[in-house]
Amino acid sequence: MVRQLKKQLHKACIGLVILSFSWAAQAESALQSDEQQQYLQELRTLYLTKSDREALLRHANSLLQTHAYRAGYQVGKADAEDLIYQLSSPEKGVLQAREERRQQGRIQVHNSQLAVFGIDPFIEYRCEPSKPTCQILNPRDNGVWLTIVRDHAGAAELAKTLSFLIRNLQRG
Repeated sequence: MVRQLKKQLHKACIGLVILSFSWAAQAESALQSDEQQQYLQELRTLYLTKSDREALLRHANSLLQTHAYRAGYQVGKADAEDLIYQLSSPEKGVLQAREERRQQGRIQVHNSQLAVFGIDPFIEYRCEPSKPTCQILNPRDNGVWLTIVRDHAGAAELAKTLSFLIRNLQRG
């Protein structure tokens, strides 16, 4: 009899633990959803648009311009260059990055596309103290995707915006 009570009590405890984790996950999800909705509302107001996607693209491009790694930051570097990005979504489920490198009057342009379906939308970045740049990592392979001037707050804001943008693009 005591053995059966212990088993039932054990099962009940495990059930409560699982239930509490479930409630915590739902609460966190709702909180993130509220935070995301507030963030998107602020961006729609800032960029005077009703489209979340348009507001996110405009904000990401604004951040990329503000934090562009320009030749002026590369004092004493013989091959200093401007590195400028522009993002767009030319088709459903695709985020395109246009990279423009300007060096001594020459311009090189490279376009890369990121298919957003099937990837983790959480964008990571790294800012190494020994380097004057921050790198936004490609969610497909964790390689360098975008390079901006070293600014932790700017990199964090850009990563957040790109994460929300990729989630938006994944919805179709």
